[in-house]
Amino acid sequence: MLKKLVYVLVAVLLILSCKSIRDRSAEAEFEVPDSILDQALEISEETMQNVVQNISSPVEMAALIKELGVPYSNRYLSSTTRVENLSTNFKQSLNLGIYGADLGYLNMYNKTSAVIEYISAIKTLADAIKVGQFFDFTTLKRLATNNQNLDSLMYISVHSFNQMDKFLHSNNRSNLSALIVTGVWIEGLYLGTQVAREAPNSQLAERIGEQKLTLNELILILENYKADKQYAKLIDELLLIKEQFKGVTIKIEKGEPEMIEEDGMLTIVQNDKSIVEIDSDQLDKIITTTEEVRNRLISL
Repeated sequence: MLKKLVYVLVAVLLILSCKSIRDRSAEAEFEVPDSILDQALEISEETMQNVVQNISSPVEMAALIKELGVPYSNRYLSSTTRVENLSTNFKQSLNLGIYGADLGYLNMYNKTSAVIEYISAIKTLADAIKVGQFFDFTTLKRLATNNQNLDSLMYISVHSFNQMDKFLHSNNRSNLSALIVTGVWIEGLYLGTQVAREAPNSQLAERIGEQKLTLNELILILENYKADKQYAKLIDELLLIKEQFKGVTIKIEKGEPEMIEEDGMLTIVQNDKSIVEIDSDQLDKIITTTEEVRNRLISL
């Protein structure tokens, strides 16, 4: 579990890898009365974590990409040269998530020099939104250059980002946490769809299709802040992607529970399986729209 947490956001936020979506309805659409959304309500840590736990890990996506034999390409990454131009907390938080997803991709391909570059960018953004005190940049940079210290890198990263996230929530800044999570999600989807365009694969297509449910939940959380024009614009962009997911269906096939040992403790795992139905036309539209939206977001 620890390794999944860190790989996803070695420098961003505690994100769990693609948890089973068995508890959610595949066709669920979230309708929230405007009266509820007139005032921004603080999102609880529990609510945010429920969404976070269902976000597909960019590193799991990267692992699948690598397994398919797709070579590394820096064309997929968001350039760190933009960092100094990110002048608002909105842009800084969103891009903190985006760079975190890119960092997961870099780690999977062991691109040490680039990893340090992205850790530096993330440190700059973390300082900008006043959570850099929880980010041990010097230690992370040292560990990132030595693959043998990967476990230590993971531990320190998870601890740092747990502290950052708790700090944002305790100071009524969960809106920034929502932006970080959104940045991770959109960049992870972008990475997956770009590879799906160049190297079509059914497994990858299914992983992309699963994002329909998480997208609904992200939009629901962001709706809470739609009185802010920047958030309203971000929601509009995500709705463009949501439109392309309409024809995707997800069915849950129940599996037998299994008891496994994890970290010295017995845990019951429910082996449900999600069956995603997505055709090539739907996938093409998702790929195109995701690319357009992501590129507009990094140019804000």
